[in-house]
Amino acid sequence: MKKWIIAIVVLAILGIWVASSYNGLVSVRANAKTTWANVESSYQRRNDLIGNLVKTVQGAADFERSTLTEVVEARAKATAVTIDPANITPEQLAQFQQAQNGVSGALSRLLVSVERYPELKANQNFLALQSQLEGTENRINVARDRYNEAVNTYDVKKHRFPAVIFANMFGFEDMPRFKSDEGAEKAPDVEFNFK
Repeated sequence: MKKWIIAIVVLAILGIWVASSYNGLVSVRANAKTTWANVESSYQRRNDLIGNLVKTVQGAADFERSTLTEVVEARAKATAVTIDPANITPEQLAQFQQAQNGVSGALSRLLVSVERYPELKANQNFLALQSQLEGTENRINVARDRYNEAVNTYDVKKHRFPAVIFANMFGFEDMPRFKSDEGAEKAPDVEFNFK
């Protein structure tokens, strides 16, 4: 009779241990998925602002149409890339990041070309949108950093003993992190032309 009681207690402890490890992994993975949703939300805010910015800039009669077209096309490509947070792969994240970088580049070229249009630089709607875009770019950076932190927490928990045993058994896959763009480690050359 004592052997049965000991066996039941050992099985109960083992069951609690497995459940605790599994539930802990579920929690940190869910947190990483939520932070991914926040990344997407920040990018969506930027895409919404870009639509308003393009409409404002279109009002300038002689503004470069090719620049506007480039922004609109980059935005369309970026919104077409969707990722299931439950199954993010490094390849999907790289494709997402490449599409978003296309938007950033086109948007930068748009804002540089605006410098040649004093009526746009004085337009209150344009100035407000430009300010909101700057704030949104900061939000995107913060959201990406938080996502990487959440993925790190998940990965650490997933690879620690004893969770590593159950992580593999229950199919908890690694999640990719955002990485800096290629060449981002090099400071850009800045030239000042004082006349």
